[in-house]
Amino acid sequence: MSSAISQNQKSVLRPPVVVVLGHIDHGKSKLLDYIRKTSVVESEAGGITQHLSAYEVELKDSSNRQRKITFLDTPGHEAFQAMRQRGADVADLAILVVSAEEGVKTQTLEAQHAINEANIPFIVAINKIDKPEANVEKTKIGLAEHGIYLEGFGGQIPFAEISAKAGTGVDHLLELVLLVAELENWTGDAKKSAEGFVIEAHLDPQRGISATLVIKNGTLKKGDYITAGGACASTRILENFRGEIIEKATFSSPIHIVGWNKLPQIGATFKTWFTKREAEAYANKARADETRPNNKKIATTTETATEENFTWIPLVIKSDTGGTSEALALEIKKIKTENAALKIVRQEVGAISETDVKAAGAGGLIVGFNVKTDSEAAAAAEQIGISIKNFDIIYKLTEWLHEELERRRPRQTVEEMSGEFKILKIFSQGHKRQIVGGKIITGLAKVGENFYVRRRTEVIGEGLILNLEKAKNKVGEVEAGVECGALVESKTEIVAGDVLEIFRMIEK
Repeated sequence: MSSAISQNQKSVLRPPVVVVLGHIDHGKSKLLDYIRKTSVVESEAGGITQHLSAYEVELKDSSNRQRKITFLDTPGHEAFQAMRQRGADVADLAILVVSAEEGVKTQTLEAQHAINEANIPFIVAINKIDKPEANVEKTKIGLAEHGIYLEGFGGQIPFAEISAKAGTGVDHLLELVLLVAELENWTGDAKKSAEGFVIEAHLDPQRGISATLVIKNGTLKKGDYITAGGACASTRILENFRGEIIEKATFSSPIHIVGWNKLPQIGATFKTWFTKREAEAYANKARADETRPNNKKIATTTETATEENFTWIPLVIKSDTGGTSEALALEIKKIKTENAALKIVRQEVGAISETDVKAAGAGGLIVGFNVKTDSEAAAAAEQIGISIKNFDIIYKLTEWLHEELERRRPRQTVEEMSGEFKILKIFSQGHKRQIVGGKIITGLAKVGENFYVRRRTEVIGEGLILNLEKAKNKVGEVEAGVECGALVESKTEIVAGDVLEIFRMIEK
């Protein structure tokens, strides 16, 4: 999606929308925490940003003019790749945060890719310069190795060396943001009807459906009507990013709208209308387009499997926001084994209800992320033996699903070859038991393991190793290249030159 909104000659300079991207724990939220002088980081479960959040800050530039910047804080955990991409699409400018301790990491490169895909300028913030293990020059080299060439280091990408914790260099970073904004000359027209993007959606049991939006052009006033795809709402409850009721908002502002008729799609563009009739007509048409037969349906399973021994485990996902739900689904689709996988049968925002229990069915699983479980749902789940688990950290949720899938998958008992025993001499032969001597030519021989008797190229029988002796001492196993004696049990009469193909039965 493009971050550009149509402009006209009445346009004026507008505040930049800046997305903060980077690897997990490289200090993105700490940076915003310092800028806003609040404490969002500690309120997030596990200290990891779980949602894409939007904040507006006011500061004075080098000329002592009051300026505004809107910041988007995106999660760094790999499961939230779609959220990072969405943040880059909405933004005008990106700050790529890289730790001076760890340098370029996996999500650093994913963030760079999102920036390139959105085709927006960016600034590099080399963070944690106050740490003992910090190495700024090594970090610059690592960035250059991945095609990120900083000013004074072979390129033209602006950068700042900072400590988000102590605040060192943050003022310089903000000056760079305002400088880039002036050079890029991002503008908007306050007289136009508001347009922008949905960046998050949420179902609150008390307030209903709400969504966080970023206005990219125009002005939104209390009493207007707004649509995002097939979703529609009035601006009767219009809040700023602090949750305060406001009368109007204009370009670059993050806002919160309560009272949607359905959950708006994350990343959708929104439009503003003067009348309810206009808004509903547009939303109805959008819903009709969404339900056309030729529209592709989103897959809810990891893949198609037809093997008889393959097991699908029904899964219901409930989460607090649309963005988290999207991230969870992408992460869960990676969870599978050779003969089992999870099948998402229901995926919604809101509390876990009795309807979810019915959807999962006997043998199904229900996971919730930052949501509650209704008492009726808990009772119904207990009655039919369904597991309901609630989490507030995404990797804890996926770890539990991994364990459940491993525990529930169908098992197969298979043969695994462990070694070959070349028979050189026969010492005695009874009705079933025989004492033989020879050499382990490959692998390992262990007491209690089974074997096939191979004569030339044909398997003629089988048996069991009862005892092993090496240098006249009883041992539990003999490795390759060592001669030994063995007491074996077999109905087949073993002769010199035979090879015992040793195997064990294992469960997979």
